[in-house]
Amino acid sequence: MKVLWITSVYPSSEQPGCGVFHETQVQALVRLGIEVTVICPVPRNPAVIQYMKKQYRANKHIPLIYERKGVTVYRPPYTALPGQLRWAQPDKRIAAAVLETMAEHNMEPDLIHAHFAMPSGGAAKRVAEVKNLPWILTLHGSDVNVYPHYSKGAMKAFLQSIRLADEVVSVGSNLKEKAKDLSGRDSTVLPIGVDLSRFQLPKQFKLEVRRQLGLPLDKKIVLFVGRLMEAKGVFELAKALESLPEEVAAAYVGDGPAYEKLNSHPQFNKRIFLTGQVENSKVKDYLFASDVFALPSYREGMPTVVIEALALKVPVICTAVGGMTELFGQHSKLLIEPKSAASLSERISDYLYRDINLTKIGQELYSHIQEHYDASKNASVLRDIYQRLLKSDGRLSKNTK
Repeated sequence: MKVLWITSVYPSSEQPGCGVFHETQVQALVRLGIEVTVICPVPRNPAVIQYMKKQYRANKHIPLIYERKGVTVYRPPYTALPGQLRWAQPDKRIAAAVLETMAEHNMEPDLIHAHFAMPSGGAAKRVAEVKNLPWILTLHGSDVNVYPHYSKGAMKAFLQSIRLADEVVSVGSNLKEKAKDLSGRDSTVLPIGVDLSRFQLPKQFKLEVRRQLGLPLDKKIVLFVGRLMEAKGVFELAKALESLPEEVAAAYVGDGPAYEKLNSHPQFNKRIFLTGQVENSKVKDYLFASDVFALPSYREGMPTVVIEALALKVPVICTAVGGMTELFGQHSKLLIEPKSAASLSERISDYLYRDINLTKIGQELYSHIQEHYDASKNASVLRDIYQRLLKSDGRLSKNTK
């Protein structure tokens, strides 16, 4: 079976933390014998705009074609404008870039799997029409909770994608319900999950791992992993430190527009530590070395780093957004309100200094993710969806099993 993935994010050597949840699922599918090719179109702003902000030049050094863990990734450029998901959907431009890449490299997939309703879903719809291929759409969170609400044009693009896909998958139950409320289209719930076999406790002691990572040995560390941006709550975490004892520090793993502001914070290298972006294989070491993991986002889908933290039984603090209520289940009362440094500070203090049975809570959450968020198990379900889709389309043969 040959599957073409179309997505707007995928890891590279230059940006190893970008879209690692996609790579997790791709690798699980490859282990099942499915041939996956990834096309991740790259927005290229006109030269004049590129010089306005650093973020518009961010993708310039990523190769147009590279192989990563046995999977070929294509990064064809397409002309983009700032804020295009609000007003001018780039579906046609992305689809043209994908079709050109397919023609140039003689790609003949059996089906297309698009990730995010917009812009990838809109582009996949056009490519599937041209190539007469079935296509599946996975909804991840922002493509339901954020982007469609920017404008009438954005909502129209969202509805077209979700209604015209041959199959729709949501990474969480809450997302499924929200998508159905907006579009009337039902979907299958299938979290991407994580490769749980990778998340075994290391043999070294915590302080030894900290020393290897260059983290302070005399602090209680609250870890953040993700894109450094305001909407991830990174400034609330820095603010929360002000009302916590001096021994509590925050370590940020990742990069993004908030990096410079955090780098110039008065507590930088005292109570705030920045590692920059790291390979996903190293994230588990940072998680193990920390005392608490915090993701105080304003909005989320189902972030895999939270599942990874729970797989290592690291105490996790999250905001009550997206799929977090579903993930935490009976322990959802531990979730905090977004945009509140005070709530974050209080919960950190609860975890570090108050009598909460974190061992019992951690074991119960660990058992929950073992059952529902194993990437290998979920990839088997996705393979069955692929096969069902191909069979109903009349394309299932000996070559696609």
